[in-house]
Amino acid sequence: MLTVQTPSYALDTTWRTLLKDLGLTPANVLRRAGLADDLLQQPSARIGTMEYYRLWNAVEAETADPLFPIRLCEAVRSESFLPPLFAALCSPNLLMAARRIARYKALIAPMRLDVVESAGSVAIELSWLDAEPAPPQSLIVMELLFCVTLARMGTRERVCPIEVTTTMPPSPLAPYETFLGARLQRGAKHRVVFAREDAMRPFLTSNESMWSTFEPELRRRLADLEGPATTAQRVRAALLEGLPSGLVTMEAVARKLVLSKRTLQRRIDAEGTSYQEILKQTREALARHYLEKTALPAAEISFLLGFDEPNSFYRAFRTWTGTTPDSVRHGQNAAPTNRLDAPAGG
Repeated sequence: MLTVQTPSYALDTTWRTLLKDLGLTPANVLRRAGLADDLLQQPSARIGTMEYYRLWNAVEAETADPLFPIRLCEAVRSESFLPPLFAALCSPNLLMAARRIARYKALIAPMRLDVVESAGSVAIELSWLDAEPAPPQSLIVMELLFCVTLARMGTRERVCPIEVTTTMPPSPLAPYETFLGARLQRGAKHRVVFAREDAMRPFLTSNESMWSTFEPELRRRLADLEGPATTAQRVRAALLEGLPSGLVTMEAVARKLVLSKRTLQRRIDAEGTSYQEILKQTREALARHYLEKTALPAAEISFLLGFDEPNSFYRAFRTWTGTTPDSVRHGQNAAPTNRLDAPAGG
């Protein structure tokens, strides 16, 4: 069984998509990494730093490509729904995208980004959250290359940095410098620097309304990492990530949290709430969020909340609120309940 570590990082559907695009068999990659064969099928699976690096090394080994970081950047697509990437592409420009990734990167990888601005440039600096073990060289190089890839994905132009440095330059350098359109030099930091005018180029993918829809969930996930979470909060986080996949039962949530159902029940009871109450609050808060902040049809909202069919959602919503989804969408709101960013059961 996979050992859960703290901190841990999300493995979502993006990994499955990426492995498919690279022509790899997920089971082969996971076995090479010493991870469970069904890990990527588990709702919102999370792994620790050691497992993250083993998974990365396994993907590289299975690819057997000496230019693996370049190949990976070429395989990444804008439709990959990795929340921090999605948040970045919704941004108006690279500067804002880098700031958003800097805030939420810790959700998905054992690293951090710092954005350093000057009058004529914007630098993105990478550092790693754990001194040991050291990250794979190819991972460092890929993250540097991906900063450039992001700029190009957003602007649909061949944006080139003015400076790229790393403590561990790859060999041979020529293919990487061709990809970057700039020299890749040895330096004291892992750093990509863009001319300020390039960092401010408008992103054609900008979509602030979509950003406002998903940002609260990113903020809540980050809060879960920054402080100790109650069991109710952990259950709520598991439900937020797993509801669209049908993760609604206590048994499923207990498995995700690596607890027995009995232990989970005991801890929830000790906090003065119940599993069904947390599930109800989470679904109601999400439903209100989708109805008030998005134009998603009720049938799709029903799916996102883990209901088998829309009529079940309509009946449940009336039970929760005394009104209908259509009434809430058109501003005829019932008494306010939990906000989307409020902890469940708290």
